[in-house]
Amino acid sequence: MNIITYTKPISFLKRMLGFLLLLFGLSVFFYSSIFFGIISFGIGLNLISTTGSQLDLENKAYRNITSIIGINIGKWKPTPEFDYISVFKTIEKQRFQVATAGTIITNTVILLNLFYDQNKHITFYKTEDLADAFNIANHLKIALNIKVLDATKSPYQWLT
Repeated sequence: MNIITYTKPISFLKRMLGFLLLLFGLSVFFYSSIFFGIISFGIGLNLISTTGSQLDLENKAYRNITSIIGINIGKWKPTPEFDYISVFKTIEKQRFQVATAGTIITNTVILLNLFYDQNKHITFYKTEDLADAFNIANHLKIALNIKVLDATKSPYQWLT
């Protein structure tokens, strides 16, 4: 099977905290409170899960996935004929609201978009590391035999 998989990495501390909450949730579930056990277990699962994408070159399908301990969940869709890959830098905003106080955190992210049918696209990967984005773009360029557009700075340029 020829499947390309990319998932967002999870920090070591977040992974450890997630596993501890899973174990705590199981013990609380069986020995104390079912409700708090399920809540702790759910939070632990959320901490150890990550998102990403898969591309099946043999069956010409792709899917956006949620990965939990290497188990990938997502629905396969047929892959269109891709025209090119765009490496694009943008700003991502996250809003945090607690009772009466709130804040917006902005973060620069790099998106890898696979374009097809002139202007339609699939966001295949998201990262904060420019070198990582170009490594993945080059891998997809070889696997899919398409061009890469560097849209991280103006003017945009095609990479060879």
